[in-house]
Amino acid sequence: MAYRVGVIGGGQLARMMIPPAVHLGVEISVLAESEGSSARLAASQVGDYHDVDVVLEFARGVDVVTFDHEHVPQAVLGALVDAGVAVHPGPSALAVAQDKIVMRRRLGELGLPVPDWAAVHDAAELGVFLAEHGGRAVVKTARGGYDGKGVRVVRAAHEADDWFGALAEDGNGGALLVEELVEFRRELSQLVARRPSGQIVPWPLVETVQRDGVCSEVFAPAPSSAGRLADLADDIAQTVAERLDVTGVLAVELFETTDDRLLINELAMRPHNTGHWTIDGSTTSQFEQHLRAVLDLPLGDTGRHQPWSVMLNVLGGPSTGSMADRLPALMTDQPAVKVHDYGKEPRPGRKVGHVTVIGDDLDEAVFRARAAVEFFTD
Repeated sequence: MAYRVGVIGGGQLARMMIPPAVHLGVEISVLAESEGSSARLAASQVGDYHDVDVVLEFARGVDVVTFDHEHVPQAVLGALVDAGVAVHPGPSALAVAQDKIVMRRRLGELGLPVPDWAAVHDAAELGVFLAEHGGRAVVKTARGGYDGKGVRVVRAAHEADDWFGALAEDGNGGALLVEELVEFRRELSQLVARRPSGQIVPWPLVETVQRDGVCSEVFAPAPSSAGRLADLADDIAQTVAERLDVTGVLAVELFETTDDRLLINELAMRPHNTGHWTIDGSTTSQFEQHLRAVLDLPLGDTGRHQPWSVMLNVLGGPSTGSMADRLPALMTDQPAVKVHDYGKEPRPGRKVGHVTVIGDDLDEAVFRARAAVEFFTD
């Protein structure tokens, strides 16, 4: 029998599911938002994922539907479930990932560690929170933000007036999320995969470096994390996966604070940028594992090929030409570097690819990865 997986969303995450699908003999189809998407090699249909009829038509040809992103509306997800389609992760789990206020509320109900927060409807409420938290806070739009978008640090309530104005124009009575400005040593990410029948498998905890709100570098495993810190992060992620009934890959982004707390920052219920190192550095990549998980197949081993893996995003890309144009020079100079080109047009700040270096010396791996990125950026 052939397994058939449908992926909604044609970005680079869907693109990177294609090779393991081929290796496993899984038939993979993609509902892409537009022609020429990153995952165009498997794009069987181009259409609007907000359109119930379009999505139902796409789902008729697959055994399970999964996602390149979390933005599919709940009404569409519900229609899939009502039609008997297997959806992983399911609507109830995705609802938590789709709305940051819902996320914070549910995590709090589960007793999991999060920054101090509030839902604020106007500048007056934001002003009260600022007064109670030293005059500084982080404000986030509840929906739609990613890669630093929809996030800003404020020191006065009027600095969010434009967002409050947009909420008023929307007319749905929404709120913004405001959080304490966390003093942290570093940012971490814990990935696990869970299949519908309950098996959960983690990868090592990793350290991430953000630049302008966008993930830039990932070190696996996170240096000096073995023992209590890694165990706590694993326990947090597995608790989230089990209690929220997440199926597939789950990424839990974390703050390691200067006062020795470990706080949940964000959740992603799909393969995640901080797990791209697993393609070259782990026995089972996050993309193969995601396919296994959503099909409820036994999960693979997540051991490391080498003591260290370093993954760097190529942000923006070259000012002229493409990554492919510069690939021969990189291959000649650094034959051990693994390059992943997303097939996207270069644009300032855009993730157009990544490089990974694995080895037994972290400093050497970081040096080689940073040198490799320079081949593709100006």
